[in-house]
Parts: sequence; structure tokens; C-alpha cells
Amino acid sequence: MKKQASSDCCFICGRQNPFGLGLSFYVDENGDTVANVILREEYQGYPGIAHGGVTAAVLDEICGRAFSDNGDQFMVTSELTVRYRKPVPLNTPLIAKGYKVGRKGRVAFARGELLDQNGVVLVEARGTYVDIPDEKLQEMNPETFGWRVSSDE
Repeated sequence: MKKQASSDCCFICGRQNPFGLGLSFYVDENGDTVANVILREEYQGYPGIAHGGVTAAVLDEICGRAFSDNGDQFMVTSELTVRYRKPVPLNTPLIAKGYKVGRKGRVAFARGELLDQNGVVLVEARGTYVDIPDEKLQEMNPETFGWRVSSDE
């Protein structure tokens, strides 16, 4: 699997964010985006169950990355629809998957799933994402926020 880039301070993928999830994202042999997820107590909603907003954030990220095979496609969320199927347990290995659905010009459509280790879908999402214009991206300068592929060690 090919690892995608991440940043220093992102809530989902930030390597140096003490409040973040610190997830690493990969592109698998099918071209789908995947991440291993363990949500700690800090992300609790009800006792023992992850907060729905946190699981939605994970799915937003994995859907947005579905079109970023090389980690250099920057998009913003236009719309995200989330369906909660089962409670998401804390401190349990989970898998997030993002899939390309289609693209129309600057607009991309993706779907995502948060699954348990048995492949049961706990939460699913559909999202619409829009390319960040090149001139805006140059203003942001991804290198200044530590955007790079880091080692897995």
C-alpha cells in the first residue's frame, strides 16, 4: 500500500497535534483509501461509544482523500451526509475506507465507511468535494504546515 501525506497539526492526520487522532492514510491495491483507527476515551460521546462528530470527521477525511492518490490533491468539503448504523466502540481497532464515486470538473463525489474488524459497517458517509484553486493553494503553501509523507516508524 502507498502511504499518503499528512500534516503537522490536522485534527485527523496531524503528527504533532496532541488533541488529534494522528491517523495515517494509504491507497490500497484497488485504489481505495484506507486507515486503521482506534478512537480513545477523549473522543467519547456516551460512555464507551465514540462521539458521532468525531466519526463523521474521520469519514469526511477519508472521503476527501479518495481522490488524492499521491497526496497532492487538495479539496474542501461541499457536502457530507452521514448515516450511523451501529454504535462505534472506543479503544477498538476499526478500519476506515474511502471510495471514489465520480468526478465532474472541479467537483468530486466519494463515499466512506467505518468498519469493525469483521467488516461490519458502523458508520457510512457520502461527500461532495471541490478542488482548491491553484492560486489559493499557493497562498496556503502546504509545505509550511508540514505536509509530507512520514515514515511509519
